[in-house]
Amino acid sequence: MFTKAIVRKPARTYANGITTSNLGKPDFKLALKQHDAYCEALIKCGLKLIVLDPDPEYPDSCFVEDTAVLTKDFGIIARPGDKRRLGEELEIKKVLEPLLKLYSIEDPGSLDGGDIMQAENNFYIGLSTRTNLSGSKQLADILTNNNYEVYSIPVCNLLHFKTGVNYLGDNNLLIHKEFCSKDDFKSYNKLVIDDDEEYAANSLRINDFVITPKGFPKTKESIEKLGYKIIELELSEFQKMDGGLSCLSLRF
Repeated sequence: MFTKAIVRKPARTYANGITTSNLGKPDFKLALKQHDAYCEALIKCGLKLIVLDPDPEYPDSCFVEDTAVLTKDFGIIARPGDKRRLGEELEIKKVLEPLLKLYSIEDPGSLDGGDIMQAENNFYIGLSTRTNLSGSKQLADILTNNNYEVYSIPVCNLLHFKTGVNYLGDNNLLIHKEFCSKDDFKSYNKLVIDDDEEYAANSLRINDFVITPKGFPKTKESIEKLGYKIIELELSEFQKMDGGLSCLSLRF
């Protein structure tokens, strides 16, 4: 059960951030409107929000998930894998210090929170262009010392692990059909996402709801058939910057 979330509003420099999407330049005013709707959805899910001011020094800083990995008992401050984002984690650490026991990923480790998925007592660490072996090992050591099971899995042709795989709870897993390590999830009930709805693989379970990006009817129907209540959100301006639902908050 999540009770809190940290979010950060997009800065006016948002369009200068890192992206590979080739979907065009984001509309800043529309991004703010979509972010407000996202925050309203988190509140509907029962979360109390910690809302951080925009940080124009870091255009990608609204994607706060990459700065930390949180459990109900402790947090791990990440070390972003793109050097242009190093430093985003420092304010997040200050925010979390009064709330949770904290660990940190140290150089030469790199680790983005978007590469880390929790499924009950299991943690999956995606080895991507943003999360290296050193970062993975440091995180695995922290988690295993706190009685979690940890699995490291290669990420192919995707920015982050959770770009293609997300746990919905109740042993249900969303997974993009091209994800290269599907055999690692044999024990789960897999909802396989087709190429034309790839973006919807990053849907987000929060308490009694699953938040999904709007415009992906097959994925929505598959999730509804499992009995989940759905909140749909427009995310066009975040998709343009390689961001998704999970990227925009740190939930704990």
